[in-house]
Amino acid sequence: MTQHTDVVVVGGGQAGLAAGYHLRRQRLDFVILDAESAPGGAWQHMWDSLHLFSPAEHSSLPGRLMPAQVGEIYPDAGHVVDYLADYEKRYDLPIQHGTRVAAVRRDAGGLLVEADTGAWRTRAVISATGSWSRPFLPAVPGRSVFTGRQLHTVNYRCPADFAGQRVIVVGGGNSGAQIAADLALDGHVEVTWVTQRPPRFLPDDIDGRALFDVATARRRALDTGRSDTGGVASLGDIVAVPPVRAARDAGLLVTKPMFSRLTADGARWTDGSHTGADAVVWCTGFRPALAHLAPLNLRGPRGHIPTAGTRALDEPKLHLLGYGDWTGPASATLIGVGRPARDAAGDIAQLLSG
Repeated sequence: MTQHTDVVVVGGGQAGLAAGYHLRRQRLDFVILDAESAPGGAWQHMWDSLHLFSPAEHSSLPGRLMPAQVGEIYPDAGHVVDYLADYEKRYDLPIQHGTRVAAVRRDAGGLLVEADTGAWRTRAVISATGSWSRPFLPAVPGRSVFTGRQLHTVNYRCPADFAGQRVIVVGGGNSGAQIAADLALDGHVEVTWVTQRPPRFLPDDIDGRALFDVATARRRALDTGRSDTGGVASLGDIVAVPPVRAARDAGLLVTKPMFSRLTADGARWTDGSHTGADAVVWCTGFRPALAHLAPLNLRGPRGHIPTAGTRALDEPKLHLLGYGDWTGPASATLIGVGRPARDAAGDIAQLLSG
């Protein structure tokens, strides 16, 4: 049976919940379809030691401050999951967990959302699927011949899984630094950290609060025709959260340049040197999860869908939320997604009232 609603939100993580909050304020009829079986979005799959970059009060969705976590300045992932579950319940958001959306199509002047639990005819769609479900693995020579364990950031949990092993961590961003630090500080893992370029640590006093301000200032400058400030990238790549700082200051975060290929039992560099390894952790990023939008044929260069704010340029009934700066400054963060979510809901309300 096909159901009907004003707006379908695809994805029930932080971006989907922020969208739901603002759609409710616009008095629109909507449903949130979420592939996860429980609240919390991607946060319920993070590694054990992960903490936010910012204190709780600076990591909140619209309408409700995240409560502080007892004994922690920077809340852990479990605390975020609890907050998102409470947020969903507090605002009685109409979310259907365990519902995977396969496709969004144009249909009779509106859009048809096809899910494994049935179809929805709707007047607008907000896609808020994020990127966690699309880990990126680079095409490195020898990846298929390496006989050890290979896993991506999404599969990493804790150092105990690698006790007594030699592990190569690949990636010079936050996840690479944090996982390398997690393994190195444990003391029972031999870690080799590999990066494309020397790691760039942000100043120790910069956390998520400052990063949000920097990202917002860059977007405002670009929107008003001023010169590009460079944003967060101009400051560095890695936030020096306490474990990363501790490992760095102890001399445990020494990097090697990217290897030229994997071998059956490790990695080889262009100078002929070789390091043995039992496992490789690929902290090599993600791609936007947009396969459900393929029938709309909207993809542009680099796989992005061109947008004006959050609205797709070639399909005004579609908004994209939470995929990064191209859908709003810092929109892939808890604190940053509120403003573009508000703008998307307002734009949709205006469209549907016309």
